[in-house]
Amino acid sequence: MKAIVQDEYGPADVLGFRDVDRPAAGDGEVLLRVRAAGVDPGVWHLTRGLPYPVRLVSGLRRPKAKVPGLDVAGVVEEVGAGVTRLAVGDEVFGTCDGAFAEYAVAREDRFAPKPANLSFEQAAAVPVSACTALQSLRDTGKVAAGQRVLIIGAGGGIGVYAVQLAAVFGAEVTGVCSTGKVELVRSLGADHVVDYTREDFAGGFDLILDIAGNRPLSRLRRALTPSGTLVIVGGEGGGKLLQGTDRQLRALALSPFIRQRLCTLVSSQPLADLELLADLLAAGTVKPVVDRTFPLSGAADAVRYLELGHSTGKSVLTV
Repeated sequence: MKAIVQDEYGPADVLGFRDVDRPAAGDGEVLLRVRAAGVDPGVWHLTRGLPYPVRLVSGLRRPKAKVPGLDVAGVVEEVGAGVTRLAVGDEVFGTCDGAFAEYAVAREDRFAPKPANLSFEQAAAVPVSACTALQSLRDTGKVAAGQRVLIIGAGGGIGVYAVQLAAVFGAEVTGVCSTGKVELVRSLGADHVVDYTREDFAGGFDLILDIAGNRPLSRLRRALTPSGTLVIVGGEGGGKLLQGTDRQLRALALSPFIRQRLCTLVSSQPLADLELLADLLAAGTVKPVVDRTFPLSGAADAVRYLELGHSTGKSVLTV
């Protein structure tokens, strides 16, 4: 089968397109015929091997996983012994290791039925980003109806889901984005939209979800209520050692000594959350936003585009 293969850490050029052996479904696993795979910042971090501490898990000198990719949507091709939820021919979405390939294998509990009203490309844009948004708001941020919620990076891969989910939870949502994304963010349910190229956001927020940029903690704290919560999901800067994580570490160190809660999170994609999102997607309450699609062979181009940092929603590989 054809797959994207990475033998070393580095820029997008290290992603090659070549033949590899097709995997087989083991006990409790399904073999998926991949139809689309999402491209998220995690792919970029693992391609570069940054920040350096990530290599303690992904491989010190070179990647342990030769085929990258996590977000996926496709059709069940084969089921292993003990699989009871899924059958050959089922259309599903979820996560698997090695999604940037024509076939991939994972446990059956990593997949949920794909909503019929979504294309494979749309479904592949959901799992990592939408689960991160959901867990940031519900689990870490403890969002409640009537709260004022600020979402920084509202037009990006996670932000588009955060805006919609915050509205589902009954919050008053303010989205921060660039000029070209203002109408999109408003259409997703934001009550207020701040174009950061023209103005700055004010204060009085019960919850801030910071997905983009590198605003100082002091600036974000000023925008919170005295007992508000800040959840930092992404960021820039920090060098190779702390790439994108330095603010999170400083926030966690400061949080025990102040009234405000400063948090970060490590997201996951449990079946229960995938099924909850599937229901919202099927009802049209939440909608995916796909920026660009690339062929599987164009994975390196997709990662280069991701590095520019200006995606609207998410990019997807079609297989």
